[in-house]
Amino acid sequence: MTKRSHDTRRHFLKLTAGAAGASLGSALIPGFVGNAFAAAAAPTNKGLIAAAKAEGKLNVIALPPDWANYGKMIAEFSKMYGIKVNSASPDASSAQELQAIKSLKGQSRGPDVVDVGPAFALAGVQEGLFQPYKVATWASVPDNMKDAGGLWWGDYFGVVSFGVNRNVVKNAPQTWADLLKPEYKGMVALNGSPLGAGAAFAGVFAASLANGGSLDNMLPGVEFFAKLAKAGNFNPSDATSASLVSGQTPIVVNWDYLNIAQAKKEADKVKIDTIIPTDGKPYGGYYCQAISKFAPNLKAAQLWEEFLMSDAGQLIYLEGYAHPARFNDMVARGVIPQSLMAELPPAAAYKEVVFADKAQTEKAQGVLKADWAKMVKV
Repeated sequence: MTKRSHDTRRHFLKLTAGAAGASLGSALIPGFVGNAFAAAAAPTNKGLIAAAKAEGKLNVIALPPDWANYGKMIAEFSKMYGIKVNSASPDASSAQELQAIKSLKGQSRGPDVVDVGPAFALAGVQEGLFQPYKVATWASVPDNMKDAGGLWWGDYFGVVSFGVNRNVVKNAPQTWADLLKPEYKGMVALNGSPLGAGAAFAGVFAASLANGGSLDNMLPGVEFFAKLAKAGNFNPSDATSASLVSGQTPIVVNWDYLNIAQAKKEADKVKIDTIIPTDGKPYGGYYCQAISKFAPNLKAAQLWEEFLMSDAGQLIYLEGYAHPARFNDMVARGVIPQSLMAELPPAAAYKEVVFADKAQTEKAQGVLKADWAKMVKV
């Protein structure tokens, strides 16, 4: 990887970050974030920590260990605060997370927190599933990545990319148009259904931007996948890291940080390229944290959120190649090591990244509900 300056990365990120928020207090944790960062600030609010420890456990859902470095995030949180983390259904979709809040309401095993795509964060608000909470670093979370009332907020983001298993695919596609070539028959898959999975939702949005659509018009993206299915190139399997590595789904439309992490993890077995398609503007998407309205372990949930959004937690996301929501603020304060910055993809591939707003996301949801199953026949 080519080393880049902090200024290069600041130029890349087009989200607008506010000033740094008030701190809960910081603890210097030697070697906390592996070899990348020797001293990271983590929450030290004694009252909250004591209350969370008294509860003694935290229920999370849909957090695969190899997704945005959540395996390390959970391990470090548990080790630091002595709180057992119950991680349920790691491969669940955003829609299933919301369903779990509803179906497990009032039960001790109900999820305390969720990590969902923006479309499902909005749905959770509409259904009254969340309760408000603002972390200490709230002010440095970009305004367009949070609910003003504290019902949800972005924690990390990525850009839609192609993960390509080069052991299977000899000529890697560089554009969305390339995916229609006969040589890719049965190879192209999404990370779940766009009706229920945030990554797949983003994939259809990105395809739209490359095929005459816009953030206000996702229909061309649906039409593209309909065309891909008709050509026999669309693989209806829900792609996973394992299916990419095995070659079952050798071309996966997925977040860049997932494809990059998998490429590094499996480098001794298979060569995986992570490609940001060059037609259309790169589509960026963030995931959202929210606390369940019915959280059985409320204080542990609040401490978890403080941890995720602290410098320590945000750096753990970055170690997993996901850009943390507070990236601009952390760059401005010089707390991201150059060695970690050098692991990120070249900034040139990420020029003009675009993000859908609330209205555009809701409109796109409507298009998918009305047209996806009807048009994309496999």
